[in-house]
Amino acid sequence: MKIKPTEGELEILQVLWQDGPSSVREVNEKLNTNKNVGYTTTLKLLQIMNEKGLTDRDTSSRTHIYRAAIKESDTKNGLLSKFIEATFQGSAAQLVMEALGNNNTTQKELEDIKALIEKIENENS
Repeated sequence: MKIKPTEGELEILQVLWQDGPSSVREVNEKLNTNKNVGYTTTLKLLQIMNEKGLTDRDTSSRTHIYRAAIKESDTKNGLLSKFIEATFQGSAAQLVMEALGNNNTTQKELEDIKALIEKIENENS
């Protein structure tokens, strides 16, 4: 991942990944379900993100439509790798143990984690 999105940019990317190509107004309305964000703030962030290559913009109509130019999985994997390296000396196991030890993990989540471990073990054998 070449460019690390800011927290605000990640919030916008989450909207675009979930809802697909959207106008500034649509993105702003979605952001405002969680916190108060001004329309001009959303517009400026989308313009900056477009310049950085985080979004693409369709200007063929009066209402510009933005879409994510980077893949969600690539972005999350890149951010997670940097976080694990910086915080847990590169140990994913330490991250998982810390996360499971400090949170109320549900039985369903534990079952999903066990299934994932089994899948990984089967792929590696």
